[in-house]
Amino acid sequence: MSDIVHGSAVAIDGNGVLLLGPSGSGKSDLALRLIDRGAKLICDDILNIENGYGLPQLTIAPNIAGKIEVRGIGICPIDFVQSAPLRLVVQLAQDVERMPPEHQSMTIARFSVPMFKLDPFQASSALKVEWALRSVIDAALHPVANPIAASNESVTM
Repeated sequence: MSDIVHGSAVAIDGNGVLLLGPSGSGKSDLALRLIDRGAKLICDDILNIENGYGLPQLTIAPNIAGKIEVRGIGICPIDFVQSAPLRLVVQLAQDVERMPPEHQSMTIARFSVPMFKLDPFQASSALKVEWALRSVIDAALHPVANPIAASNESVTM
């Protein structure tokens, strides 16, 4: 079983990071900056989240595999990986709290997943994503199955 999600996803050291936000919010731009820092593209614009052995897996949408939209340039080919386990959701936002609550999560694809909000257009955004992922790994936070949320995707903080 898989869910289709509108977003961009990269793998950082084998850990999947899902970038979410409305069209034009900077998902592909932030993905490009993360790729420049060593991340690998999973998929841009549309991707699948599959339940792999009780954990969410970010996987490519076959028709757009290895392609990323570079605003002002067009659709460009890029190296990619087929999948990675989802470890972090980054919700793109303009208004980000200076000191957010610890251990925020978002329910997506029936899993409660660690989540951070981030302004994607700050110069430090790519580094902040890496630090957020490191904090999730260091705290041993993992997505947790949330069967109640199967029909009602929501954000919990």
